[in-house]
Amino acid sequence: MANVCLQMAVNPDPKPGRWILPLVILGMIAFTYFFVRELPEASTETSLVSGPGTSTTVPGGEGEGGSSTTQAPSALDPETQAYLDSVDGINTALAAQSTEIAAINAGFNADPREVEYPDAESRFEVVATETTALAEQLRGLAPPAALAGNHTTLQASIDLATVSANEALAGLRSTDTGEVRNRAIDSYVQAAADFNTELTNTHNVANANA
Repeated sequence: MANVCLQMAVNPDPKPGRWILPLVILGMIAFTYFFVRELPEASTETSLVSGPGTSTTVPGGEGEGGSSTTQAPSALDPETQAYLDSVDGINTALAAQSTEIAAINAGFNADPREVEYPDAESRFEVVATETTALAEQLRGLAPPAALAGNHTTLQASIDLATVSANEALAGLRSTDTGEVRNRAIDSYVQAAADFNTELTNTHNVANANA
């Protein structure tokens, strides 16, 4: 009986391969654990750069809406803001007419001529009509009391542009060799520039009185 027990104790494992698979799995788990620990951590916070007067929240932030943007309220009263918005629109349109009349004149003066007389005449007429309409649009605005002086200066500038556009058209239609027309074009361009400058002054005054 003792001999049998001794033989059983020294018998080698009949299935030595059964320990290999658990060891391989254990090794893979250990390797994965240490590999993942070495990876850099992803940032959990993201900040967005917003323009002046805005605040932005990334998705997942506070509230159910996620991403949102708010605009800082204007310090100007509604009447002043509405007036400035209207004059800004007039200024943009006047600048476009200034570019147009200068381009027409340059094309007409080019050698060889790039804008022929009939085209120049019809386009000058459009500029004169549009500028007159802009001047009347400005005249119909009621400026806030603090901007009354600026409004008078703006009106003078756009009225001068209207006169200059008509003088350019008259010079084109006359026997003038170009002096009158060219001076009128220069006057128009300067008047539009003066309007833009005075509009900047108007904004500054409005903000100072806000």
